[in-house]
Amino acid sequence: MKQLLLPVLFVCFTICIKAQNLPNWNSAADSLTHADWMVQPIQTKAQIFTANNGKDLVMYNGLLKRVFRIAPNMACTDFTNLSNGQQLLRAVAPEAKLIIDGTNYNIGGLYGQKEKAYLLNNWVDNFTTDAGDFQYQSYSISPLQPYLNRKTGIWSGTNTTATGKTIAFEYASKNPVLANVVVTVHYSLYDGLPLLIKWLTVTNNGNHAITINRVVNEVLAFVEEESAVVGTPEQMKKQHGIYVETNYAFNNAMRYDISDQTTHWKTDSTYTSQVNYNYQTPCVLEVYPEKVNGIILSPGESFSSPRTHELLMDSYDRERRGLAIRKMYRAVAPWTNENPIFMHLVSRNNNEVKQAIDQCAATGYEALILSFGSHCNMEDTSAANIAQWKILAAYAHEKHILIGGYSLFSSRKISDADDVIDPVTSKPDAGAFFGNAPCMGSNWGLAYIQKLKYFISQTGFNIFENDGPYPGDVCASTQHPGHKGLDDSQWKQMELQKGLYHWCNENGIYVNAPDWYFLDGTNKIAIGYREVNFSLSREQQMILNRQNIYDGLWEKTPSMSWGFVPLTKYQGGGPEAVLEPLSEHLKDYQQLMMQYYGAGVQACYRGPRLYDTDATKTVVSNTISWYKQYRDILNADIIHLRRADGRDWDGILHVNPQLSTKGLLLLYNPLQQAITRTITVPLYYTGLTKTARIRQQGGAAKTYTLNRNYNIQITVTIAAESYTWFTVE
Repeated sequence: MKQLLLPVLFVCFTICIKAQNLPNWNSAADSLTHADWMVQPIQTKAQIFTANNGKDLVMYNGLLKRVFRIAPNMACTDFTNLSNGQQLLRAVAPEAKLIIDGTNYNIGGLYGQKEKAYLLNNWVDNFTTDAGDFQYQSYSISPLQPYLNRKTGIWSGTNTTATGKTIAFEYASKNPVLANVVVTVHYSLYDGLPLLIKWLTVTNNGNHAITINRVVNEVLAFVEEESAVVGTPEQMKKQHGIYVETNYAFNNAMRYDISDQTTHWKTDSTYTSQVNYNYQTPCVLEVYPEKVNGIILSPGESFSSPRTHELLMDSYDRERRGLAIRKMYRAVAPWTNENPIFMHLVSRNNNEVKQAIDQCAATGYEALILSFGSHCNMEDTSAANIAQWKILAAYAHEKHILIGGYSLFSSRKISDADDVIDPVTSKPDAGAFFGNAPCMGSNWGLAYIQKLKYFISQTGFNIFENDGPYPGDVCASTQHPGHKGLDDSQWKQMELQKGLYHWCNENGIYVNAPDWYFLDGTNKIAIGYREVNFSLSREQQMILNRQNIYDGLWEKTPSMSWGFVPLTKYQGGGPEAVLEPLSEHLKDYQQLMMQYYGAGVQACYRGPRLYDTDATKTVVSNTISWYKQYRDILNADIIHLRRADGRDWDGILHVNPQLSTKGLLLLYNPLQQAITRTITVPLYYTGLTKTARIRQQGGAAKTYTLNRNYNIQITVTIAAESYTWFTVE
């Protein structure tokens, strides 16, 4: 049967290729791209080619190349970084894996490779398929489409829409039980980035339900990062030539690598020529959520896996790797470029809200968020509550001020019937991440989502601050209407939380949420701080805040983070910890604002007011005016110069080669005496190559010649416990 089927399939493949009228691959395009995509836009567009007399398909955008053999079944045979020529693959692997009704299935895949340390093209012609695998059927190509239909009127560092190509490969099984199950593997290749996104959909077109026990949407047999005769997978380094991120991450870490729930590095015992004596080299990447083990797919339903973002890296340098990730975010999650200037109001009545709105309008602020501890209850959908906040929202909008509110989901107890049920003890909350937590799929959880949507849509609120979003708690309840039981509880709750954020994003609602839901519509996360530190003295807070900024912006852009400035008492502390009365602490107030605005990071200025006197109002207004004047470059990525340690100067440099102001340098002096220092300023990522015009605090320009490392040296004097700034043109 297999021998009769393969020639027929190959004819189908050839017809499909011709029908698409794909261009032929030109091997001359295999040459490396010498322009640096992080400094200079790459003009080559994403394209799909046919190659090797119709046997191969090639995805290419000038920065990466991924090649697929499509007969007798599909497998990836080449994954190359065209910035440095690195070949990432050492062996073929299935395109994906499924466990359906307890049985394992490969999606695509070829067999016959004996040497697994490397892969030669002439070997592939002799590879075979397995009739039990899902077999490749056809493909379709379309322009890259936005993941979310974002709606916004909020200031953004960029409003460009990413472009590229998406190709979808369809697979079917010859197993009669799965005759009407269609698997589609999708790839989106981006223009101008060494990036593609992969995900998988399973559609049940049959007449009976199936249970999906696991979906592995990516399998790659990578070249090992290092060899060791003895060593465990945990001890050995993983492949550094690729950065992998999915939209299935949570746990409140404020960092993706710790929040990730899907990346699994496996060993390969069939790779018998590896150096490791016990075959323990971590050289196979599989991507799947660990705790999703029982999704029931009824007839007519579809399942979509997490989306795997694969960004190729050409350096071990931490700054360059971070810049690449930040540029990925600007493209795939454009909503993270939005960055409104907001206040965190602690209110007791409506008059205080109006006064805060007036102060925001008077000083140039753009948004007001009713903070925790305020009198705004977004879960109260009574007519009276909706009416009062609708009036206040209209008042804010008349003043061109956005308005929003705070709501806590997790770390609160609702009831034994609605809280998450621990699978070990069968008790509510016993295994909750935050100690207590409702189940998003409970009656209360489903109603909570609907109440929030109703409140926001009826009042006209523009901002939603969701504290303690779903942190990955599993739930063993079989009584909650939002999930069947333990095996689907994490997935179903995750989908509910994402659904709320999708709704917000597509309705123009800005979302602050302290967990890693960026790829599903949230705008901002906490930069990473210890709340009790805000009870320390203002002098200590300044140093710690600059450390938080420095540490929090390696992988995140400035607009993706918020910081914190307690105008009034928070988490303890005495008068030395707060800024009220504001007029008595103007120097500290201004510097705290400059530290955050100078980094492009919005802070939660939490208190009852922004100013108390005309002098305070002037300081706030002038700082906001300065920020708006340099807003584009201040929202650009930063280069880390020196971390604050209280012993000497510290500073950061914003860079964007596409702007007229290509850099903005901020330097701080924490010492109690003035200092004069000669500081090396790295200008490579400004795009300047020969000379740079430097202005200190808007003064006259001075021209510097860049050395062969694209650096300049400036000598600067900084006043005691103060700061200064420079623009780069």
